[in-house]
This record gives sequence, C-alpha cells and structure tokens, in this order.
Amino acid sequence: MNLNKYNPYFILVVSVMTIAWSPLLTRWSEAPGVITSFFRTFIAAVVLSVPFLRKRSFYKSIKMQHIVLAVFAGVAFALDNALWATGVTLAGASNPTFLVNTSPVWVGLGAMLFFREQLGNRFWFGLVLAIAGSALILEVDWSYSVISGTGSLYGLMGGFFYAGFLLVGQKARYHIDTVPFFFIVLCSSSCVLGILTLIFRYPISGYSTSTYLIFVLLGTIMTAGAWLAITYALGKLSAAIVAPIMLGQPVITAVLAHYILLEKLDRWQIMGAVAVLIGVLLTQSARTFLSKREY
Repeated sequence: MNLNKYNPYFILVVSVMTIAWSPLLTRWSEAPGVITSFFRTFIAAVVLSVPFLRKRSFYKSIKMQHIVLAVFAGVAFALDNALWATGVTLAGASNPTFLVNTSPVWVGLGAMLFFREQLGNRFWFGLVLAIAGSALILEVDWSYSVISGTGSLYGLMGGFFYAGFLLVGQKARYHIDTVPFFFIVLCSSSCVLGILTLIFRYPISGYSTSTYLIFVLLGTIMTAGAWLAITYALGKLSAAIVAPIMLGQPVITAVLAHYILLEKLDRWQIMGAVAVLIGVLLTQSARTFLSKREY
C-alpha cells in the first residue's frame, strides 16, 4: 500500500485509534504476555517480509553497524512489549498503558546522558509531574493488590525499554528506510521473545481459537499495519504535532476499558493519569522548543 497519497494527519489519527484496541485484545488473550508479544511480532515480521524481499536489492548499501543498531532496537522493543503485555494481563488495560507512555520522559533523559542534549526548566517540571503521576497510580494499584501493583510496575518498566527503542532506533533510522528498519526490529524482537518463551517454559500451543485470532489481529492490523503507518507519519509531521495525538491512545484505551472491560479508575488514579499525560506533553514540548532554538 502506498501511504504517500494519504494525509499524514489522517493516517496518524486512524492509527492511534486502531492501536488503542491493542491493550484490550491483549487483555482478552488467554496466553501469557510474553507469548502474546512473541506471536504479535513474529506474525508482523512475516507480513512485512513480503515488501522487504520485493525491494531487497535496494538494501545492499545498508552498513552492518546500522543493522546492529536496528537489532538492538528490536531487543528493547521486545522487552518493552513483554513487560507491557504482562502488565496488562495482571493489572488491566488502562494503568500499564498510561505508564508505558512515560517513555518520552526517559527518552529526554537518555538524550541528555548519551547525546549531550540540553534540557530546560519546562522539561524538568514535566519530568517531576510525570513521575509524581506514575507514583500515584502505582501506590493506588499496590493498595488494591500486589498483583495489580506489579502489573502497573511492569508497564512503567516497559516505558524504560520503549525509550531505549526510540533512542537506538533514532540513530538507525538516519540510515535505514522505514520498512527494512521495522522488519529488522521485528525479527530481532521475535528472536528475543522466543528465547524468553523457552526460558520461562511458556507453551506456544494449546490456546483457544479466539486467542490465536487475537494474535493474528495484533500482528497484522496493530503492528504491521498501524505501527508502520505511525512510523510513516512520524517522518512527515513535527514532534510538536505528533506528541499530543499519540497521547490520545492511552486515553482512548481507558475509555474503551471502562465501558467494555468494566475497568474503573478512582479519582486518584485519574489524577495520576492526567499528571502523567501533562508531564509527558511538557517534556516533549520542551525538547521541541529547544531544538528549534538551536536550529
């Protein structure tokens, strides 16, 4: 499918609304989070192998060092997915999804530590707000049960690894086009998740027909489709525009989970979620503002 003929705003909004269903599908899956993530990335890799192989002659110029970067990005992507999906199976769709979306905050810190990026007061205020919101969500979940608190903690840890994926992937994307980059990431992720499956001795068969259907939907529509489209939109729109639209995903997920999964957030959890979203927006806008000034 040629995405260039479509409006990137339209693509981004539709894709965000699509991936908002991912936590619900993961919650409905009867498999452990690692297994769901494995099938999701493996099926997506199979789907993307078709466009990848069709243009493989164009990728001969890709240097090994950039392929290695994409592989490491895939490792981070695998750990992010495994932790987040496990968190969703334990704590529900909403809170782990809010917490995994703190990744832009950790990206900013990583950019400061590894790329010497300067961060202003707005970023640090957003960082404190996002951390306070995360702590509030975790505290409420831990007060409900150890299982719920652990699930939300996994979501937060997933955000760290997703930030690693973004940081390493950013370097690789300077030299590798969207399809080959994402294909390498998915192949690497599948390998890592397959190894985790063996380590924890999770069965890869014996699940219900509905669970296998969920694997297919997550792999084709959510990953190979929506995430590839989001990657395209990210290359067409500025971060200042993309950030608030992307943050609509956990909000849509929370609304869907409330009405479909009957998950209820109390006022403290809602306050924590709002603090996380505002904090992430502030850190994103601060980095965008600084990059424009430097330019």
